[in-house]
Amino acid sequence: MLLLQSLLGVLLLWPLCSLEAARILAIFPFPGPSQYINVVPYLKALAARGHEVTSVNAFPQKKPLKNFRDIPVLEVFDNYDDIITQVSGPMNIWEENNFINEFFVDTTRAVFLNKEVQETLLPPGKDHFDLIIVEALRSDAYYGFAAHFNAPIIGVSTFGADWNIDELVGNASPLSYIPLQTTGFTDRMTYRQRLTNFVDTSIAWLNYNLVHMPVQEELYQKYLPAAAARVPLTELNRNFSLVLLNQHFSLSFPRPYVPNMIEVGGLHISHTPAPLPKDIDEFVQGSGQAGVIYFSLGSNVKSKDLPVETREKMLKTFASLPQRVLWKFEDDQLPGKPSNVFISKWFPQPDILAHPKVKLFITHGGLLSTIESIHHGKPVLGLPFFYDQFLNVERARQAGFGLGLDHKSMTQQDFQQTIQRLLKEPQFAEKAQQMSARYRDQPMSPQETAVWWTEYVLRHKGAPHMRVAGQDLNFWAYHSIDVIATLLAGALFVFILFVFLLFKLAKLAGFGHSKTKKHKKQ
Repeated sequence: MLLLQSLLGVLLLWPLCSLEAARILAIFPFPGPSQYINVVPYLKALAARGHEVTSVNAFPQKKPLKNFRDIPVLEVFDNYDDIITQVSGPMNIWEENNFINEFFVDTTRAVFLNKEVQETLLPPGKDHFDLIIVEALRSDAYYGFAAHFNAPIIGVSTFGADWNIDELVGNASPLSYIPLQTTGFTDRMTYRQRLTNFVDTSIAWLNYNLVHMPVQEELYQKYLPAAAARVPLTELNRNFSLVLLNQHFSLSFPRPYVPNMIEVGGLHISHTPAPLPKDIDEFVQGSGQAGVIYFSLGSNVKSKDLPVETREKMLKTFASLPQRVLWKFEDDQLPGKPSNVFISKWFPQPDILAHPKVKLFITHGGLLSTIESIHHGKPVLGLPFFYDQFLNVERARQAGFGLGLDHKSMTQQDFQQTIQRLLKEPQFAEKAQQMSARYRDQPMSPQETAVWWTEYVLRHKGAPHMRVAGQDLNFWAYHSIDVIATLLAGALFVFILFVFLLFKLAKLAGFGHSKTKKHKKQ
């Protein structure tokens, strides 16, 4: 046994022994906590392996960490609550994209205007990094740090893949079964859904190229002028060495990936749950055979901001249940709270979901929460609010481990009956366990996979051999539109020539016929 443990230790350390510690710049400045929650364990794992990590983020470490330096960008929190309120409102697809553009432009600008960024990262020759890791989400201007430091770039997509992420590495993204995240469709689309998906994706693509990219280009040229003079932005956002996807085929559906797209869904999940805090543990243990329901709307949507009538429906429902309820609620008091409800502004969510007495997860349907529910084999009741939450809840319903409700229109009876179905009908819990077993059946954990591929890129100097030729093609060439246009033009030319010849032949035949008739009359 000791020999086996020693051998495993050598195998795990071998890649680092053959690789010098690298200086890594990570840029994850978004004010939504879920994005950084997803990626920070991965960044810490890189630091623990001896790499020096500088992280530009909105959630700096509370305690110093070896090989880990924070550059806080707290400016991104300005008006963030208003933004969350606005994004929940009705918008058409063009307005939605404009809204997203404005938010990410403001966030990108905040990074460049940050004092520490300006003093330590922007001046040419001031610092050096061997690798850039970024949240690959509509912040193209700071992809320019790859050109600025002449370093390879890795993207992390916390919501999985879409057409925009696919374009970074020239990946195939068939619209026939790859839905836009905001549509709420799955890979099994009807004709009408495929039509909607095609139109919505086309609008998103046009908006990205006509509205979003010109502004990002301006930011890139303004704040990284030397890099912009050497490498155009349109080249940079097609020059990623690797993209790590917070997704896995067992969580959603299989789809094609080029070699430098790696699925690491559940990157943030620890395989060893921590003990629950004493007060929470006592509440959970006292639930008896009935068990516990865990209710959280995530980090962006706050339960305290739900309409009073919605909260009352929920409280009346919870009071009627034999289960106990852990509710993430952001105020100290919840008027009308029944004795079987425990409220707190924060819960150790993965550790709670790992507890065997937790029978159901009521969630907003965020991707991290959905992955955690699958990892721990818990059925879900989804109450989606915006973006990919509708898609995640629909996938849970389609897969059979969850149900969804519209929080705006549901009645108390809807809420109560749906909870009862999920608790009493065994197929939901059974399906959740099946999906958990499939998801966990991987040769390495998502975090180990992400670290291995990151160091692979470092070992092979950006790993250019993994890049497909599609990364170097423009939109028209990639989709063979130029070839199709040439063939259509050729076919049209042949058709016109054919018609012209027919017309000439017909004219000649008609002319000869008329001469013959004239000769007979004479």
